[in-house]
Amino acid sequence: MKKYVDNFMQYRFLLSELVKKGIKLKYRRSYLGMIWSMLEPLLTMIVLTIVFGTLYGNTDRTFPVYILTGRLLYSFFSQSTKAALKSIRQNSAMIKKVYVPKYLYPLSSVLFNYVIFLISLIVLAMVSVILGVKPTFYLLQAPIALILILIMSYGCGMILATIGVFFRDMEYLWSVALMLVMYTCAIFYYPEKLLKSGWAWILKYNPLYCVIDIFRCSVFGKAMNIHYFAYALIFSVVAMVIGLFCFKKKQDDFILYI
Repeated sequence: MKKYVDNFMQYRFLLSELVKKGIKLKYRRSYLGMIWSMLEPLLTMIVLTIVFGTLYGNTDRTFPVYILTGRLLYSFFSQSTKAALKSIRQNSAMIKKVYVPKYLYPLSSVLFNYVIFLISLIVLAMVSVILGVKPTFYLLQAPIALILILIMSYGCGMILATIGVFFRDMEYLWSVALMLVMYTCAIFYYPEKLLKSGWAWILKYNPLYCVIDIFRCSVFGKAMNIHYFAYALIFSVVAMVIGLFCFKKKQDDFILYI
Protein backbone atom coordinates (compact mmCIF):
# COMPACT_ATOMS: atom_id res chain seq x y z
CA MET A 1 0.00 0.00 0.00
CA LYS A 2 2.83 2.38 0.89
CA LYS A 3 4.31 1.83 -2.57
CA TYR A 4 1.08 2.99 -4.25
CA VAL A 5 0.76 6.01 -1.96
CA ASP A 6 4.36 7.05 -2.66
CA ASN A 7 3.75 6.61 -6.39
CA PHE A 8 0.65 8.78 -6.21
CA MET A 9 2.46 11.49 -4.24
CA GLN A 10 5.26 11.48 -6.78
CA TYR A 11 2.86 12.25 -9.62
CA ARG A 12 0.36 14.47 -7.77
CA PHE A 13 1.63 17.57 -9.58
CA LEU A 14 0.98 15.90 -12.94
CA LEU A 15 -2.51 14.97 -11.76
CA SER A 16 -3.27 18.59 -10.90
CA GLU A 17 -1.99 19.68 -14.32
CA LEU A 18 -4.18 17.09 -16.05
CA VAL A 19 -7.19 18.36 -14.09
CA LYS A 20 -6.41 21.96 -15.13
CA LYS A 21 -5.93 20.85 -18.72
CA GLY A 22 -9.30 19.07 -18.71
CA ILE A 23 -11.10 22.19 -17.47
CA LYS A 24 -9.37 24.42 -20.03
CA LEU A 25 -10.11 22.06 -22.92
CA LYS A 26 -13.77 21.79 -21.92
CA TYR A 27 -14.25 25.55 -22.24
CA ARG A 28 -11.50 26.49 -24.70
CA ARG A 29 -13.91 27.69 -27.42
CA SER A 30 -16.57 29.04 -25.13
CA TYR A 31 -16.91 32.81 -24.69
CA LEU A 32 -18.52 32.35 -21.28
CA GLY A 33 -15.91 29.88 -20.02
CA MET A 34 -16.50 28.66 -16.47
CA ILE A 35 -19.67 30.76 -16.25
CA TRP A 36 -21.27 28.19 -18.54
CA SER A 37 -20.87 25.56 -15.80
CA MET A 38 -23.45 27.56 -13.82
CA LEU A 39 -25.54 28.83 -16.70
CA GLU A 40 -26.10 25.43 -18.35
CA PRO A 41 -27.78 23.72 -15.34
CA LEU A 42 -29.85 26.87 -14.74
CA LEU A 43 -31.17 26.90 -18.31
CA THR A 44 -31.78 23.14 -18.21
CA MET A 45 -33.71 23.56 -14.97
CA ILE A 46 -35.90 26.26 -16.53
CA VAL A 47 -36.72 24.09 -19.57
CA LEU A 48 -37.51 21.00 -17.46
CA THR A 49 -39.60 23.09 -15.05
CA ILE A 50 -41.68 24.44 -17.94
CA VAL A 51 -42.15 21.01 -19.53
CA PHE A 52 -42.69 18.85 -16.45
CA GLY A 53 -43.95 21.54 -14.10
CA THR A 54 -46.05 24.17 -15.83
CA LEU A 55 -47.37 21.99 -18.68
CA TYR A 56 -48.22 19.14 -16.29
CA GLY A 57 -49.91 21.45 -13.83
CA ASN A 58 -47.32 21.03 -11.07
CA THR A 59 -47.83 23.97 -8.70
CA ASP A 60 -45.07 23.05 -6.24
CA ARG A 61 -42.96 26.18 -5.77
CA THR A 62 -39.85 24.17 -4.93
CA PHE A 63 -40.09 21.89 -7.99
CA PRO A 64 -37.17 23.67 -9.77
CA VAL A 65 -34.93 22.87 -6.79
CA TYR A 66 -36.08 19.25 -6.95
CA ILE A 67 -35.12 19.11 -10.63
CA LEU A 68 -31.79 20.83 -10.11
CA THR A 69 -30.67 18.50 -7.32
CA GLY A 70 -31.20 15.50 -9.56
CA ARG A 71 -29.90 17.07 -12.74
CA LEU A 72 -26.61 18.24 -11.24
CA LEU A 73 -25.65 14.86 -9.81
CA TYR A 74 -26.72 12.95 -12.91
CA SER A 75 -24.83 15.35 -15.21
CA PHE A 76 -21.65 14.89 -13.21
CA PHE A 77 -21.95 11.09 -13.26
CA SER A 78 -22.70 11.08 -16.97
CA GLN A 79 -19.95 13.47 -18.04
CA SER A 80 -17.26 12.07 -15.75
CA THR A 81 -17.81 8.44 -16.74
CA LYS A 82 -17.87 9.37 -20.44
CA ALA A 83 -14.62 11.30 -20.03
CA ALA A 84 -13.00 8.45 -18.10
CA LEU A 85 -14.09 5.95 -20.74
CA LYS A 86 -12.25 7.88 -23.46
CA SER A 87 -9.30 9.01 -21.32
CA ILE A 88 -6.80 6.29 -22.24
CA ARG A 89 -7.36 6.54 -25.98
CA GLN A 90 -7.35 10.33 -25.92
CA ASN A 91 -3.96 10.36 -24.19
CA SER A 92 -2.46 7.59 -26.32
CA ALA A 93 0.28 9.88 -27.68
CA MET A 94 1.57 10.68 -24.20
CA ILE A 95 1.27 7.06 -23.05
CA LYS A 96 3.45 5.92 -25.97
CA LYS A 97 6.16 8.51 -25.33
CA VAL A 98 6.69 8.74 -21.56
CA TYR A 99 5.92 6.67 -18.50
CA VAL A 100 3.02 8.01 -16.50
CA PRO A 101 0.84 5.90 -14.19
CA LYS A 102 -2.10 5.22 -16.48
CA TYR A 103 -4.68 5.45 -13.71
CA LEU A 104 -4.04 9.21 -13.59
CA TYR A 105 -5.90 9.72 -16.86
CA PRO A 106 -9.34 8.39 -15.82
CA LEU A 107 -8.82 9.86 -12.34
CA SER A 108 -8.13 13.34 -13.74
CA SER A 109 -11.16 13.00 -16.05
CA VAL A 110 -13.41 12.39 -13.06
CA LEU A 111 -11.77 15.07 -10.91
CA PHE A 112 -11.96 17.93 -13.40
CA ASN A 113 -15.64 17.21 -13.91
CA TYR A 114 -16.03 17.09 -10.13
CA VAL A 115 -14.52 20.58 -9.82
CA ILE A 116 -16.99 21.88 -12.40
CA PHE A 117 -19.81 20.09 -10.59
CA LEU A 118 -18.91 21.70 -7.25
CA ILE A 119 -18.88 25.13 -8.90
CA SER A 120 -22.33 24.48 -10.37
CA LEU A 121 -23.67 23.90 -6.84
CA ILE A 122 -23.57 27.69 -6.47
CA VAL A 123 -26.57 27.79 -8.80
CA LEU A 124 -28.43 25.34 -6.56
CA ALA A 125 -27.73 27.49 -3.50
CA MET A 126 -28.98 30.62 -5.27
CA VAL A 127 -32.16 28.98 -6.60
CA SER A 128 -32.88 27.45 -3.18
CA VAL A 129 -32.65 30.85 -1.49
CA ILE A 130 -34.86 32.51 -4.12
CA LEU A 131 -37.54 29.80 -3.86
CA GLY A 132 -37.51 29.70 -0.08
CA VAL A 133 -35.82 26.35 0.51
CA LYS A 134 -34.03 27.14 3.76
CA PRO A 135 -30.95 25.25 4.97
CA THR A 136 -31.48 22.97 7.95
CA PHE A 137 -29.41 20.71 10.17
CA TYR A 138 -29.92 17.93 7.61
CA LEU A 139 -27.71 19.83 5.17
CA LEU A 140 -24.83 18.07 6.94
CA GLN A 141 -25.88 14.97 5.00
CA ALA A 142 -24.89 16.63 1.71
CA PRO A 143 -21.16 15.73 1.91
CA ILE A 144 -22.15 12.07 2.20
CA ALA A 145 -23.90 12.24 -1.17
CA LEU A 146 -21.04 14.25 -2.70
CA ILE A 147 -18.45 11.70 -1.58
CA LEU A 148 -20.57 8.75 -2.71
CA ILE A 149 -21.11 10.20 -6.18
CA LEU A 150 -17.36 10.78 -6.54
CA ILE A 151 -16.45 7.21 -5.54
CA MET A 152 -19.21 5.76 -7.70
CA SER A 153 -18.18 7.79 -10.75
CA TYR A 154 -14.51 6.89 -10.34
CA GLY A 155 -15.26 3.20 -9.89
CA CYS A 156 -17.53 3.03 -12.92
CA GLY A 157 -15.10 5.23 -14.86
CA MET A 158 -12.19 2.85 -14.23
CA ILE A 159 -14.26 -0.13 -15.39
CA LEU A 160 -15.35 1.73 -18.52
CA ALA A 161 -11.83 3.02 -19.23
CA THR A 162 -10.53 -0.57 -19.18
CA ILE A 163 -13.28 -1.92 -21.41
CA GLY A 164 -13.11 1.09 -23.75
CA VAL A 165 -9.52 0.36 -24.77
CA PHE A 166 -10.37 -3.11 -26.08
CA PHE A 167 -13.98 -2.51 -27.14
CA ARG A 168 -14.41 0.84 -28.88
CA ASP A 169 -18.16 0.48 -29.23
CA MET A 170 -18.50 0.78 -25.45
CA GLU A 171 -18.64 4.53 -25.88
CA TYR A 172 -21.89 4.27 -27.84
CA LEU A 173 -23.37 1.55 -25.64
CA TRP A 174 -22.69 3.60 -22.52
CA SER A 175 -24.50 6.60 -24.00
CA VAL A 176 -27.59 4.43 -24.43
CA ALA A 177 -27.19 2.98 -20.93
CA LEU A 178 -26.98 6.51 -19.49
CA MET A 179 -30.34 7.29 -21.02
CA LEU A 180 -31.87 4.41 -19.06
CA VAL A 181 -30.05 5.57 -15.92
CA MET A 182 -31.42 9.08 -16.37
CA TYR A 183 -35.04 7.98 -16.62
CA THR A 184 -34.68 5.81 -13.51
CA CYS A 185 -33.17 8.63 -11.44
CA ALA A 186 -36.47 10.54 -11.00
CA ILE A 187 -34.84 13.78 -12.08
CA PHE A 188 -37.95 15.54 -13.31
CA TYR A 189 -40.82 13.61 -11.71
CA TYR A 190 -42.01 12.53 -8.29
CA PRO A 191 -41.85 8.70 -8.19
CA GLU A 192 -44.85 8.36 -5.90
CA LYS A 193 -47.06 10.54 -8.14
CA LEU A 194 -46.11 9.56 -11.69
CA LEU A 195 -45.11 5.94 -11.37
CA LYS A 196 -48.53 4.44 -10.70
CA SER A 197 -47.92 1.21 -12.57
CA GLY A 198 -46.41 -0.48 -9.55
CA TRP A 199 -42.87 -0.29 -10.89
CA ALA A 200 -41.65 2.54 -8.66
CA TRP A 201 -39.70 0.03 -6.59
CA ILE A 202 -37.24 -0.43 -9.45
CA LEU A 203 -35.75 2.99 -8.71
CA LYS A 204 -34.40 1.67 -5.42
CA TYR A 205 -32.05 -0.59 -7.35
CA ASN A 206 -30.48 2.33 -9.20
CA PRO A 207 -27.56 3.36 -6.93
CA LEU A 208 -27.40 6.79 -8.55
CA TYR A 209 -31.04 7.42 -7.62
CA CYS A 210 -30.19 6.48 -4.03
CA VAL A 211 -27.41 9.07 -3.96
CA ILE A 212 -29.69 11.69 -5.50
CA ASP A 213 -32.34 10.92 -2.90
CA ILE A 214 -29.80 11.37 -0.09
CA PHE A 215 -28.76 14.72 -1.55
CA ARG A 216 -32.36 15.84 -1.95
CA CYS A 217 -33.10 14.94 1.66
CA SER A 218 -30.21 17.13 2.79
CA VAL A 219 -31.47 20.07 0.71
CA PHE A 220 -35.13 19.75 1.70
CA GLY A 221 -34.46 19.09 5.37
CA LYS A 222 -35.23 15.39 5.76
CA ALA A 223 -33.41 12.45 7.26
CA MET A 224 -31.82 10.29 4.60
CA ASN A 225 -32.93 6.73 3.95
CA ILE A 226 -30.32 4.59 5.68
CA HIS A 227 -31.03 1.66 3.31
CA TYR A 228 -30.34 3.87 0.30
CA PHE A 229 -27.10 4.99 1.93
CA ALA A 230 -25.96 1.42 2.64
CA TYR A 231 -26.81 0.25 -0.87
CA ALA A 232 -25.10 3.21 -2.57
CA LEU A 233 -22.02 2.86 -0.36
CA ILE A 234 -21.64 -0.86 -1.05
CA PHE A 235 -22.15 -0.38 -4.78
CA SER A 236 -19.66 2.51 -4.94
CA VAL A 237 -16.93 0.69 -3.01
CA VAL A 238 -17.40 -2.56 -4.95
CA ALA A 239 -17.36 -0.67 -8.27
CA MET A 240 -14.13 1.10 -7.30
CA VAL A 241 -12.44 -2.13 -6.16
CA ILE A 242 -13.46 -3.94 -9.36
CA GLY A 243 -12.42 -0.96 -11.47
CA LEU A 244 -8.98 -0.69 -9.87
CA PHE A 245 -8.41 -4.44 -10.08
CA CYS A 246 -9.40 -4.72 -13.75
CA PHE A 247 -7.46 -1.60 -14.71
CA LYS A 248 -4.27 -2.77 -12.98
CA LYS A 249 -4.52 -6.23 -14.49
CA LYS A 250 -5.01 -4.99 -18.07
CA GLN A 251 -3.04 -1.73 -18.16
CA ASP A 252 0.12 -3.32 -19.58
CA ASP A 253 -1.88 -4.43 -22.63
CA PHE A 254 -3.21 -0.94 -23.38
CA ILE A 255 -0.20 -0.03 -25.51
CA LEU A 256 -1.12 -2.79 -27.98
CA TYR A 257 -4.62 -1.42 -28.63
CA ILE A 258 -4.41 2.39 -28.48
